[in-house]
Amino acid sequence: MFNIVSYLLFLSVSSYITIDVGRRCYNAGKHYLNYLIHDADLCLTINRILLGCYYLINLGYIALNLTHWEKVDSMEKMLSVTAIRIGYITLILCVLHFINIFALYFLRKNLTIK
Repeated sequence: MFNIVSYLLFLSVSSYITIDVGRRCYNAGKHYLNYLIHDADLCLTINRILLGCYYLINLGYIALNLTHWEKVDSMEKMLSVTAIRIGYITLILCVLHFINIFALYFLRKNLTIK
């Protein structure tokens, strides 16, 4: 019983976080890519590819997390396991975001197309 509740809680919270962060980064990334690459169609294509890859990686990791779930037999363990798993997802989102930001920061002179 606790496993099913923890699965549902984990899936709902982590999917919401992943989709919301992806949408926000997609909207903010449009402006930054337009600054770097002055071709609107190319910027939109790159941004959509980044968003698709982002969703595939994160939602795939969420699904993979469910296969390695330990047995939960109490409310405390359910909250603990679910919070730790959601924390891992959040850290992965942060790492992916900062990798993209640093890559664009260090390559911005080469990427600026006029």
